[in-house]
Amino acid sequence: MKRWARWLALASSSWGVAFGCPAEDEPVGQHGEHGETHDADEGHREPGDNLLRIDGEMLRDLRVTTQVAESRPAGDAVTVLGGLRVNEDAYAEVGSPITARVSNVLAAPGDVVAAGRPLVELDSLEVGKTRAALATSRARLELARQTVERRRELAHDQIIPQRELQAAQAELTQAEAELRAAEDSLASMGASRGASPAGAGSRFILTSPIGGTIIDRAAVRGRMVDPEVALFIIGDLSHLWLIAHAFERDALRVRTGTNATVTFPALPGQSMIGTVTRLGNRVDPTSRTVDVRIELDNPSGVLRPGMSASALVPVGEPTETVVTVPIEAVQRQPQGWCVFIPGPEEGLFEIRSVGRGRDLGGEVEVLSGLRAGERVVVDGAFLLKAEADKTQGGGEGEHHH
Repeated sequence: MKRWARWLALASSSWGVAFGCPAEDEPVGQHGEHGETHDADEGHREPGDNLLRIDGEMLRDLRVTTQVAESRPAGDAVTVLGGLRVNEDAYAEVGSPITARVSNVLAAPGDVVAAGRPLVELDSLEVGKTRAALATSRARLELARQTVERRRELAHDQIIPQRELQAAQAELTQAEAELRAAEDSLASMGASRGASPAGAGSRFILTSPIGGTIIDRAAVRGRMVDPEVALFIIGDLSHLWLIAHAFERDALRVRTGTNATVTFPALPGQSMIGTVTRLGNRVDPTSRTVDVRIELDNPSGVLRPGMSASALVPVGEPTETVVTVPIEAVQRQPQGWCVFIPGPEEGLFEIRSVGRGRDLGGEVEVLSGLRAGERVVVDGAFLLKAEADKTQGGGEGEHHH
């Protein structure tokens, strides 16, 4: 409290104020994001006495942030909690199909890889044996082909009986089947890549089946790995899923295709718009909730799988829209509720009277005095309100320099 008192004392000597929170039924000037003024016939007047001017040095200490007032569906909404997950339609866990030893790691967590990109080289005795069998099958097949050609010529000249040609053709068919079996066996081991030029050897390469970002890696050079171990986890992080949990009574009113406003504890003052794409088919018997999947674009990569989040999801069938701002932007004064609008000059703020409506999970509905697209102060609004209250207590029309 002492620290706050010292701050106010310093502020009173450094800030200049032209004060006053207008009455709620009084038209006030309205500024857009770039400071433009709207006509008085739209229910507002030019800003005059209702201004707060802050000294530049103290303005830097305030660390003011602003946000644009947004338009939201006017229907009821519910707040649901959940966590971010990777888009399962663009997700893969890559592991060795057989027991092998890691010989070389070719990719690291955070790497963005394309489909087919080599990830790790592995060594396996089983792969070496299968490759040797494959080479033998190829040699047998070539010999069988040559035998058939020779016997076909001899049979044509009636030097050998026809049955010897037929026996050679049967051996060729068997050699072709053995080669296909060896190739299939090698492919099932994931060892189609990585052979030596001669086609032998125990080393093979695992590649990425999809394009995306490497989220996790368990491959370490020299480590023995089993088929049940995922060596790489890969996902497309440009598009994520928020799996939230709605109580069954609310889930029945949620509609797919609805836009939801999503906020994150790790990103205060920011919100994102996602789309409800799926509702769960069962109610959790313990929590009595239904999963709601909300899809979010993440082009900047700021979101991470595992982050907690809350989403404001409209329910029912809204037919109108309302203006909303972060709850921190709306401040209480004796004359009513106010927001602070950045003026055309640095350090100049308009004190705008507004009608306060419903709390909407981190945001508040603005019934009057503000339009969608106007920018309001969020962080720092409470300190601006404190200075305005203190100045009003000093007398109407007083100015500090």
